[in-house]
This record gives sequence, C-alpha cells and structure tokens, in this order.
Amino acid sequence: MQAYERLLSYVSYDTCSDASSPTCPSTEHQRTFGAVLVEEMLRMGIADAHMDENGYVTGTIPANTDKKLPVIGFIAHMDVVDEVPSAGVKPRLVKAYDGGDIVLNAEKNIVMSPDEFESLKAVVGHDLIVTDGTTLLGADDKAGIAEILTMAERLLAPGAFPHGVVKIGFTPDEEIGRGADLFPVEAFGADFAYTVDGDVFGGIDNENFNATALQVSVAGLSTHPGAAKNKMINACLVAMEFQSMLPVAQRPEYTEGREGFFHLTNMTGSAEKASLTYILRDHDRALLERRKELAKQAAVFLNHKYGPGTVTLDMRDTYYNMAEMLLPHPEILELAHEAIVSLGGTPVYIAARGGTDGSRLSFMGLPCPNLATGSRGSHGRFEYVSVNEMELCTKTLLQILRLAAERDWD
Repeated sequence: MQAYERLLSYVSYDTCSDASSPTCPSTEHQRTFGAVLVEEMLRMGIADAHMDENGYVTGTIPANTDKKLPVIGFIAHMDVVDEVPSAGVKPRLVKAYDGGDIVLNAEKNIVMSPDEFESLKAVVGHDLIVTDGTTLLGADDKAGIAEILTMAERLLAPGAFPHGVVKIGFTPDEEIGRGADLFPVEAFGADFAYTVDGDVFGGIDNENFNATALQVSVAGLSTHPGAAKNKMINACLVAMEFQSMLPVAQRPEYTEGREGFFHLTNMTGSAEKASLTYILRDHDRALLERRKELAKQAAVFLNHKYGPGTVTLDMRDTYYNMAEMLLPHPEILELAHEAIVSLGGTPVYIAARGGTDGSRLSFMGLPCPNLATGSRGSHGRFEYVSVNEMELCTKTLLQILRLAAERDWD
C-alpha cells in the first residue's frame, strides 16, 4: 500500500484534541484511532505493537543484521487541531495538478488559487490530496503516520536491505502541547529519533522556539462610578495598560524567521479583576529571558503606580530549542541530509516557529529533529498534501536506515 492510500483512510477518523480535558489522551476518539493503528501494525508483522494506558502507540521492527547499529525511532502524532472543523473530512485526489485554480467545493464556491496560495506553484504536475473546503484535511500529522507505516511495511517485506532495530511511536495531544508529557522514552529504547511532522520535502527542523507561558492577573478596586474619583482601579484598564507596555513590533503578525514575539492569546475581565494569557517565544534562550524580564518590569511599574498586588505574574517555561540537544549528535542530522540528497532533494534547515514533540523529547533524553511529510496549509480548510512528496518522504525514512547501516558506529 502507498502512503497516500493510507492517508485517505486515516483522515476519516476525527482525532481533534481538547486542551480543556485533563485526561490523556484528551479525547476518546484518539484512542479509537490508536487502536486502528495497532491492528494495522500487528497485521503487517510488528508483533509487539500496542497502545498503553495513556494512548501512546508503539512498536518494534527487529534488526535483520548482526552489525552493531543504533536503535532509530520514527514518531508522529495522531491528533489534529480543534480550531477548524475536523469531522466528516471529504478528501479528493487531484491528478497531475495543472497549475490553475482548484475548485474544492462548487456548491459553496470554495476555490484554492495559486494567486492566494503560492505553495501550489511548487507542486504543478504532482498528484494532490485536497479537502472540500469545509474541514481541515488532517495530513498534520496523519501523513507522517502513513509514511512511517509505509516505511515499516517495506522493511518487513522479503528482501529488505540490512537495517538495525527500528522503533515506531504515535503520540496523542501534540497539538495542545502535551504530546511528549507521558511518552515512554526509556521503554521506547531508541538512541535517537525523528518526528515526521513537517511540510515540504527536504525540510529538516533542527531548531524550534524556546517557549514560555505567561498568565497576568490584575486585581482592581470596584466602586460605584458616581463616587469613583481617586478610588476606583479598573482592572480591565490596568490590563490594557500592561499590554500597551509590550513592544508592538514584537507581535506574531509583525515577525518572521528567527524573530521572537509576545502573543496575547486570551483576555477576560471586569472592573474588579482581569486576566491576560500570553505565549512568549524566541529561538535564542537569552532573548526569551529578556522578554520575561520586560514582563516583570511592567508588573513592577504598575504595582508601584496602583499598589502592591495589583498585577501578579505566573510564568513557566514549556519547551526549549532542540538545537541545544542536537549539537552533540551531528550524525543525526547528517543521516537526514544525506538521505534527502540521495533522493535528489535539497536539504533545507529550518528554525521552526513553533514546537514539536521532538523539541520536548530531545530534552527528555531522546534527540529528535523533525522531518517533512509533503503537506502544506496545516490547521486550515485549505490544507493539502503532495502525493509525490509523500513517496519521497517515505523513501527518506528508508534511506536514513540504509545509510545508518552502512556507517561504522564503533
């Protein structure tokens, strides 16, 4: 079976995660999909395939050589975002895309045009899988799962090239930042791994943001507005003042590349109390610390102005830049680089403007850069995937194992 055929089947399962749920996995339908994957793995001969009590799916492909080789893992996530409709996905195969507009939904007049979606210009002539414009596709990250299991099927076929032990892992709740929380790193037993959760073939995410979650709480003093002079402290206005003290140019909508940001994700309030929720991001950890210090200075200023305890901050680091953990292990990136080149691709190293399971896992003792899947437009109704690139991404995983087996690891 080809990777794209698996993807067409997998997207029929709605696997959105839910940040408000305290359970792991956060939604029961992720567990349902996990069970489907376990059954598929068992059928293809992965004898130890199973799902643990937290919804993590793992399995092992034994080595077929006596040569001493590292144990290499491949990891993808089962969930999709809940910000876009994810149930009732209606995928469609567009054969040999001609470079023009793609009518996703004639009835609703939903059209995907290369004038608006420039990434389409790079896939002219490719077979594409698209949505009907009313839901996401779910290639993030079911394309990664499809490629890993297609790789596995080929490794288990008669006549496979020599390779070491291969570990497979599928995680829940990556989209809500909890995918690595309960990952069984020690039991997984890989020396290093790759998440398969990127986009364009050739991409290697070898860096990601350092991340901090910031909660700002404002305690106001509510009085009757008719007698408020020199008494009232309006918590909403103090919260707005806090926001105004952060650099306008350092918001996500004004940044790109390696530029970090302050992102206000939620605000609630009344005259008596208000709260602001932020995420702070930067590839350079020292710059992230400066962002945290700026937030603290703003709180100090407002507490001096309105009184102690008016503004309180709760900050916690959520993940760090994987580059820090990959530097001591250059061979991990070298294998991916060589694999892509051998397939005619051009490796592109990416400082990801986000985080992956791999960034967390790297700091849990499992060095883990991120590889491409051939998908574009994640988290939206115009998400699509190149069938041609899915095959190249599958071959990249196989080539990493082939090259690893050819190396001297003593």
